Amino acid sequence: MKKKLVRRQTTRTRKPKKKASIFSGKFMRFSVVTFFILLVIGIGYHYRNGLAYYFSFKSDKVLSETAKDKRISDVRNFQVLEKHEGKSIGLDVSEYQGKISWSYVDTLENKYPLHFVFIRATVGRDRKDRQFNRNWLGAKENKMIRGAYHYYRPNENSLEQAALFIKTVTLDKGDLPPILDIEKLPKNQSLDSLKVGLKRWLKTVELHYGVKPIIYTGEKYYDDFLKDEFSDYLFWIANYNFYREEIDDDWLFWQFTEKASVSGIKGNVDVNIYNGDLQQLRYITVE
Repeated sequence: MKKKLVRRQTTRTRKPKKKASIFSGKFMRFSVVTFFILLVIGIGYHYRNGLAYYFSFKSDKVLSETAKDKRISDVRNFQVLEKHEGKSIGLDVSEYQGKISWSYVDTLENKYPLHFVFIRATVGRDRKDRQFNRNWLGAKENKMIRGAYHYYRPNENSLEQAALFIKTVTLDKGDLPPILDIEKLPKNQSLDSLKVGLKRWLKTVELHYGVKPIIYTGEKYYDDFLKDEFSDYLFWIANYNFYREEIDDDWLFWQFTEKASVSGIKGNVDVNIYNGDLQQLRYITVE
């Protein structure tokens, strides 16, 4: 007699569900959103004065430029200027600004007096700025402290470049020392050769005018190539970074923006801060 096979029922045990981590799902999304909200609030609070000024002063005007970066730049510009109350403010111009109506150039944002202006005089060994004579005279008539600068071309003869600048620029009492603008790296020579050329230009110009020139360059160029070997010169540094809001102690001038609006000048213009007040600025001018 065959026995019936009886299958035993086996009970399956279900694994308990894992509890949702507090760092997953909705909580994570909530945390990320909260972080960005707090970040925006923090930035808004930091720039509250600049924003308030921008919306109270600018909002009732038709702006020729509507790009977001320009509006953000306006806010930062005011923030920087507010942090440097009492320091001397000025511009730098060239033929790119066209024909400037100098009699209207007096303040920035109708609040900050403009005391000085750097004017491009020459480029390389053979080119004079097309607006130099007009700007040089206009700034003088507008009673602004003026300075002339040379745009240095690394691959051209340094002594020929110095000769062109000397031929073009006559400094009067009350003018700023001559300025050497170096921004590019050489293509056909070594860095050592570049530095030799820069020193020749600086020495030749100093010998002619009887005053030590100032060097203009970007902050990275200054840190990487010039800071140590040219430490006996005073520097005018360009840095437009949003995070930087104060002038460095080692800088004589700081070009903090290239996107400012000034009456009498069409389009954008560079703005600079001198690391001192107007009386101290007059102290470094040519006697």
